[in-house]
Amino acid sequence: MFTKAERLISLRNLRPKKKEGFLKIISIFSFLGIMLGVAILIIVMSVMNGFKTDLTNKILGLNPHIVVQPNSFQIDENFILKVKEKFPKMSLSKSFTGEGIALNSNNAKGVILKGVNKSEKNISIFFENFITHGDFKNFDASDVLIGSELAFNLNLKEGDKLSLMSSAFVSTPLGSLPKQENFKIAGIFNTGFLEFDQNIIFLNIEDALSIFDKEVKDQNIEIYLEEPLKANFYKEKLQKLNQNYFIYTWSDLNKTLFSALKVERNVMFIILSLIVVVAAFNIISGLTILIKNKTKEIAILKTLGLSNKSIKKTFFLTGLTIGFFATICGVILGILVSLNVEKLRIFLSKVFKLEIFPSDIYFLDKLPSEINLNSVIIIFIISLIISAIASYLPAKRISKMSTFRALRYD
Repeated sequence: MFTKAERLISLRNLRPKKKEGFLKIISIFSFLGIMLGVAILIIVMSVMNGFKTDLTNKILGLNPHIVVQPNSFQIDENFILKVKEKFPKMSLSKSFTGEGIALNSNNAKGVILKGVNKSEKNISIFFENFITHGDFKNFDASDVLIGSELAFNLNLKEGDKLSLMSSAFVSTPLGSLPKQENFKIAGIFNTGFLEFDQNIIFLNIEDALSIFDKEVKDQNIEIYLEEPLKANFYKEKLQKLNQNYFIYTWSDLNKTLFSALKVERNVMFIILSLIVVVAAFNIISGLTILIKNKTKEIAILKTLGLSNKSIKKTFFLTGLTIGFFATICGVILGILVSLNVEKLRIFLSKVFKLEIFPSDIYFLDKLPSEINLNSVIIIFIISLIISAIASYLPAKRISKMSTFRALRYD
């Protein structure tokens, strides 16, 4: 693609003379600009990928992957048998969820009351991982499990009494009043997910049906998959078994959140790509000055028989070389920082006494990072394309130069 003469001339252009010190500075800034732009792109994309993955894993660990609601119909045993027969690897459990109010002294908090079956394997595994106070074995009738944030807000601890009010009404001499029952706190869990820990209360399924004045036929079916990311695929399969039921997945519940993350990721990619574009302008200005300073040499090369095309290729190769090696260094720097981003966050937090990644805002205890090979390749290619365009534009002007005038006025 490039002859030996073209490569030698290009290499010579990369080592300007002492009197061309300004040109050397421009080349250095071009190199550093592209390198930092690529590195920042990789770091930000890695952090956002890690954030999405950690958030997804946490949501999958806290929520059923598919939920089947009766939707005014009763979920019969035939449907359950069909699901187990067609999808033997699915794990099914029954539950009931509704909105209520938690009351304690003068404090009140709107919450989600979720009735679960203590004997279900998925439920026991969940609480064994997240309970910090109390024991899941003590979770019996008239007991509840609450999140650590809710316990803090209502000033509650293990063993305290808690009054729960549901949206169901009961008739009294004073008229219809919301149904209210008292429960004992059997344990406190901490998932690290703020919204979950301050809004969910777990009850035994029988207590949940009682406080909402519901029957066994009103229970939901929760399904857990070995491959949760295929939840929408299985949702369509299940819907075909019975069109009367309302079926939704974990992704349906969090569609707005993940759509916002996707938009934010794309916008950040576009904005940070402008850093590379701005750095590429230094290549344009540097090559323009270089070509201007090399007018005499270019004229001599043309006189010796070197074609316009070859000369353009030499200057194009000069700019592309800067862009290529800057991109390589940027990729290496970006990957190294991405692999150690949590250590860097801790270091900066200690040095500047700042909370760089507040866990109560971002739902995560540490700064996540996940290097995606496809993202790195795309960033590498885009950087090379920008560098190639920036190198080609000044080199194209060489064909318009007049050899005769260049030699005559030298």
